[in-house]
Amino acid sequence: MFGKRPTDSSGKPAGFGAARAAAPSPGAQAAAQMRPQALSGGNTSAEKPKDIKGAPPPAKPAGDIATRPQGVAETSPAAEDRRSTDKPAPKAGKMAAGLDQMHKAQTVTEIVREQSDYYHATKTAIFNALLNTIDLSQLAQLDQKAASEEIRDIVSELVTIKNVSMSIAEQDALVQDIINDVLGYGPLEPLLARDDIADIMVNGAGRVFIEVSGKVQLTNVRFRDNAQLMNICQRIVSQVGRRVDESSPICDARLPDGSRVNVIAPPLALDGPTLTIRKFKKDKLTMRNLVEFGSISPEGARVLGVIGASRCNVLISGGTGSGKTTLLNTMTAFIDPTERVITCEDAAELQLQQPHVVRLETRPPNLEGQGAITMRDLVKNCLRMRPERIIVGEVRGPEAFDLLQAMNTGHDGSMGTLHANSPREAISRLESMITMGGYGLPSRTIREMIVGSVDIIVQAARLRDGSRRITHITEVLGLEGDVIITQDLFLYEIEGENKEGKIIGRHRSTGIGRPRFWDRARYYGLERELAEALDAAE
Repeated sequence: MFGKRPTDSSGKPAGFGAARAAAPSPGAQAAAQMRPQALSGGNTSAEKPKDIKGAPPPAKPAGDIATRPQGVAETSPAAEDRRSTDKPAPKAGKMAAGLDQMHKAQTVTEIVREQSDYYHATKTAIFNALLNTIDLSQLAQLDQKAASEEIRDIVSELVTIKNVSMSIAEQDALVQDIINDVLGYGPLEPLLARDDIADIMVNGAGRVFIEVSGKVQLTNVRFRDNAQLMNICQRIVSQVGRRVDESSPICDARLPDGSRVNVIAPPLALDGPTLTIRKFKKDKLTMRNLVEFGSISPEGARVLGVIGASRCNVLISGGTGSGKTTLLNTMTAFIDPTERVITCEDAAELQLQQPHVVRLETRPPNLEGQGAITMRDLVKNCLRMRPERIIVGEVRGPEAFDLLQAMNTGHDGSMGTLHANSPREAISRLESMITMGGYGLPSRTIREMIVGSVDIIVQAARLRDGSRRITHITEVLGLEGDVIITQDLFLYEIEGENKEGKIIGRHRSTGIGRPRFWDRARYYGLERELAEALDAAE
């Protein structure tokens, strides 16, 4: 597929020996016929291998990777100079020990940075040589496996013939990284493969952050340049029929596994394209998992189960990254399998397991600014599709009015999420969204509509230690004058923190023995389950 292989001084293919002497398969013969003359500039005669421009010099005989540091003892001259000139005179006692530890940490940082720079310079040089070698149009005709093998072969030969100073493990990593660049999502692939990462945040080509266990940390992952990052952003959004460019620099999309993606590109993003990925867990969490994580008490989980099964209308409120969508996904497990459920989302990420689910997704305008389908369009259309429940991934604007109408006109058990920091604030936000929709309704009419539609508000929060907790289970009671009255059923109280900085708290019942939705639970035969959960709560 890529022309003639590079040759060594004997005229034989470089780097593969007997493996290359074997008779090629028909597929390999076809691929070989598609190769242009490339790897050594079209000249297949023997010549001395040349170093790649921009890559560090080849290894010295003394070691496997002698051109860069391997540990604290093997520092570069620049790092050694810094150590000798910047290090203060040692002092007695704990201060001297602390300074020594600090300088050791600085030296290790220097080494990691230099190793990373070496690797990325080499990777860039090999990648550019590969692009000068392959025919991308022909590569696109191969399946994923065949294309990966073809790239692997070419990159391995480039590493061998150009005498790149790398260990076997580093060569394998280099080959896989370049395959990811050509066929996948480039440097993001290893991060996407990790189950412990919740968020990936790319701030331009040189800075990639991840969130693990609630904590944000900087990684050593980087892109070659902003152009590569932009290409990967376009690759992601094009898979769901969207685009991101200077004329449309903001885009919401999703990955095939349901992970949520947001891209904002220059000129709005001043330091290069900014990519944010909210990863979706492969295994759907259950209410039992939330109890195990400490997000909710066992009794609170039982009450939420009754709320979901008895078709209460629920709003899940919380800040960014508080776990609203995860909780919404969890509560859908209590929906009866016979019900027809319609979901409306900006980027589809809900994972309902019921057999009768219709998933709808908004659409941005085309290049002419036409054809946009908003969340309100979807919610209004849902009412014509005979839904039994409507689930809105996130309520952000005028669609709040249509969702409340659906909740109040026979579509009991509907659910949605919105951004707010408390149940009381969630009610105010809901009222504001309807007011800004331009319906011209009096405030009291809007509040009566909220009281008649919403049964339960569940508040989720991300605490300062990164943990996620359900802090309120609150029911909407009614109006007193012009004020909406609510009552809390369960609360989360923070009691302090341990030596590791983890917050210590407990979920407790407020002692309400007969909530407003008791009659609804009794209608569905769940009053005993509700009573037992409330009695068992502290």
